[in-house]
Amino acid sequence: MNDQGDRERWHKREMERRFSSRPLFVSTAALFVSILGLPVTATAAERNKLGFVVESWYTGIYDTEYMEECPEGIVIGNDEIWFNGLSPEQKDIETGSGTLQVLDLPRRPNQYLRGPNGEDVCWHPESVIDPPMRTITGKYSFGLNLDGNTDGKATPNTCEHGNFQTPDGQVSGVDNQLYRLMGCVYGYRSEGYLEHHANRERQDESKGIILIDIANVDDTYNDESVEVSFYLSATSLHFDTSGRIVPYGSYQIVKDRYGDSVSGKIVDGVLTTESGDVVLPIYGNDGATEMVLRDFQIEMEISEDGTRAKGLWAGYRPVLDFWDHIQKVQHDVPVGQYSCPAMYVAAHELADGYPDSQTGECTALSSAFTFDAVAGFVIVEDVKSDAERLAENITSVRK
Repeated sequence: MNDQGDRERWHKREMERRFSSRPLFVSTAALFVSILGLPVTATAAERNKLGFVVESWYTGIYDTEYMEECPEGIVIGNDEIWFNGLSPEQKDIETGSGTLQVLDLPRRPNQYLRGPNGEDVCWHPESVIDPPMRTITGKYSFGLNLDGNTDGKATPNTCEHGNFQTPDGQVSGVDNQLYRLMGCVYGYRSEGYLEHHANRERQDESKGIILIDIANVDDTYNDESVEVSFYLSATSLHFDTSGRIVPYGSYQIVKDRYGDSVSGKIVDGVLTTESGDVVLPIYGNDGATEMVLRDFQIEMEISEDGTRAKGLWAGYRPVLDFWDHIQKVQHDVPVGQYSCPAMYVAAHELADGYPDSQTGECTALSSAFTFDAVAGFVIVEDVKSDAERLAENITSVRK
């Protein structure tokens, strides 16, 4: 763009192109249901919305090839601690003379049941004392500056903690204690299994799919006031023949669950929001839980053609909520290679948000998650199924 005039002309054409696709979609839907004899009209609210379906999301883990951020190495796993606590004779018995691997029975459940009275150490993490968890000591992290300062000092809503800066050096004072906690866990790193498998499972089963609904949109490139809501999809993902999610599929929300909203704005195609409390669904690795985030914020860059978006969301995740998820995916421990008791202690020690009014100890972990999304039509109104509409139409014709 050589001058402001070129920029404005391009921007006008882009907006006309982006919004011109909306009436075509509505017209197609209207044509379809008109065959059933049902009138359909597009409201102004429907035309002034953007929607996205989250195709993948990951815990915000910044890792390097040689693990400089984990100078002590990868976290010691539960099985290793259990195995090292056995006598030579017990090792021979418990591992079938070395033939039973970490995931084999009965070695897999036995490694959990090592409390003094046979307690499951993931459900009773205070029953034993494990070696301290190895945590991140690097200076870089993905995330946002949630508490507004860059020195890590305590504020009315936070405890003193170490800060990061983004890998590109553009943001200082990044708060991401969840990364400090989980960054040296092998299963959560970029070469690890857990989060890749969870994303694949969400896509394969169309479960736990997060929908982002952006309302009150007057301009998809610059808009000073929009409303952003988050839902769970009741509709299966729409794929093309190559296995990619098709843009502009229609997704009905699950009613009466989720739906938290935050105010935001769009600047040069980047959506940012003010902070608020949001609950998001989690599904993956055969576990279904929820992600509670206080002071939630999102930054999302929308592609020029409007079909895709990428970004991150961040906020303070209560330790109790985090631990509920860890317990419900306990079967991941051997694959993820971590110790429940050590993680439980470290999570409380690293918590940096929302001090308890009685003890002064913080109860939440600053957190960040990266994501990719595909444009879609988020349907928040009650919509009857095609079969229900067809049955009503047939009934009315017979009358």
